[in-house]
Amino acid sequence: MHITQLNRECLLHLFSFLDKNSRKNLAKTCHKLLEVFQDPLLWSLLNFHSPVELKKDNFLLGPALKHLSICWYSERVKMCNIEDWMKNSFQKDFCKRHENTVSDFLLDVCNRCPNLLSLTLSGCGHITDDCILQLLKNCPNLKSLKLENCVQITDHTLEAVTLHGASLRILQVDFCRNVTQAGLERVREKCPSVMLRAERSANMIPDSKPEKKLMLEKASRKLVQL
Repeated sequence: MHITQLNRECLLHLFSFLDKNSRKNLAKTCHKLLEVFQDPLLWSLLNFHSPVELKKDNFLLGPALKHLSICWYSERVKMCNIEDWMKNSFQKDFCKRHENTVSDFLLDVCNRCPNLLSLTLSGCGHITDDCILQLLKNCPNLKSLKLENCVQITDHTLEAVTLHGASLRILQVDFCRNVTQAGLERVREKCPSVMLRAERSANMIPDSKPEKKLMLEKASRKLVQL
């Protein structure tokens, strides 16, 4: 029995076990399998492990998307999470190459995926508050927002949650060092139904250069006293 003799439901089930590249390669073999590849039912969940993957044509983006994850765990992510004022010329040049990659992709999600239910971003050092604000506005059904080690996220994102996150039930801002305790308390006060987690965030030294320098000096003086 040839694979193309299977009905649509069986083919969709088989495709669901394949990664994005394998799905794309299989879709190139015949028109029927291309139609299966283009079925929205196949693209309710998308996982990416590098910003480079966002530029490929091996997936479909549309209203069927419910769950999206972009988690970059490469050693290079550390470079993007260094404060700009501490980066050397090589590091700045490296970060510039993909500075807007994730942001542009998420703006595309805003326009094409209004039914998104969950978003997970980890190590996305160039994501800004404005990008998250647009997502909250354009994806009103978003129930879970998990941000980890996204260094440009600040209390403005937390404020956006209180204004536009009516459906949100889970909010995580772990290791987002520019989030403050005051911002977290506002979320707890205004959105008591949201399960909030902010591991290490408000306890980390923020990126503001004068403030960071002052905190480092205080820490140094304490060590001297000890």
